[in-house]
Amino acid sequence: MAALGWLTPHRRSATARSVLAGEASAEAARKTSQLLEETAPPAPEPQFPVPGDDRAAAFFDLDNTVMQGAAIFHFGRGLYKRKFFQRRELARFAWQQAWFRLAGVEDPEHMQDARESALSIVKGHRVSELMTIGEEIYDEYMADRIWPGTRALAQAHLDAGQKVWLVTAAPVETATIIARRLGLTGALGTVAESVDGVYTGRLVGEPLHGPAKAEAVRALAAAEGLDLSRCAAYSDSHNDIPMLSLVGHPYAINPDAKLRRYAREREWRLRDYRTGRKAAKVGIPAAAGVGALAGGTAAAVALHRRRR
Repeated sequence: MAALGWLTPHRRSATARSVLAGEASAEAARKTSQLLEETAPPAPEPQFPVPGDDRAAAFFDLDNTVMQGAAIFHFGRGLYKRKFFQRRELARFAWQQAWFRLAGVEDPEHMQDARESALSIVKGHRVSELMTIGEEIYDEYMADRIWPGTRALAQAHLDAGQKVWLVTAAPVETATIIARRLGLTGALGTVAESVDGVYTGRLVGEPLHGPAKAEAVRALAAAEGLDLSRCAAYSDSHNDIPMLSLVGHPYAINPDAKLRRYAREREWRLRDYRTGRKAAKVGIPAAAGVGALAGGTAAAVALHRRRR
């Protein structure tokens, strides 16, 4: 203010007020800017999947992620219709499928039993015969069980020019049929041994389940020159956490309780396409659960009797 000494008192007062007003305005502008930054809506997420990113791909679990229920059970229904096995085996398939639909998760013992049943059923049959039948079974039991929401997610990757793979414990032949019908790139699945085009009733290695899925995705990514940090994976099951953790964009689709909790803790994206969020998934009374299971088996037996 000493520099203003030559001014009259009135003019010094007016100038001082101007300086004060300017400084106050500048300070207010700074505070307002900070407030706007704090209250501004978040920037939109970058587009995903990224169009033209050929080092990215998507990997989808099949059972209860892409399709309602388990593919192997639907396949079993189709084989029963074609008299590949008897009513006793159908009742077991129906029991396992009813449990799967009720709980919404895979039970290792049920899945192992189903695989062993399927292997014994196809033993001695030609691979080409089962592939032809598989096409028919897809139309009969699987086509109307595809989740539209998951199908749209897969299509988004395809539209972005990326490859999309199914990764499932289901037989690779069944998985390949489903992938082709959905317009996907291909499928990774459990391989049943065949000699001269005939099933032996044994597996090549182990079922593609849990950590084995992650290893299959890792191997395919290396062969295809993919950057896993730019890839996406989708699953409903906590058993697939190894596969989901492998990629940069993991999604929990129709998740079981363990996966839902795990995904929320890590801020993974979740999608649930089930009607009513399956409110009974974890809270159904025991009696109701038994009734549902018994009903599934009874329905299967009734179906057999009507066809006799």
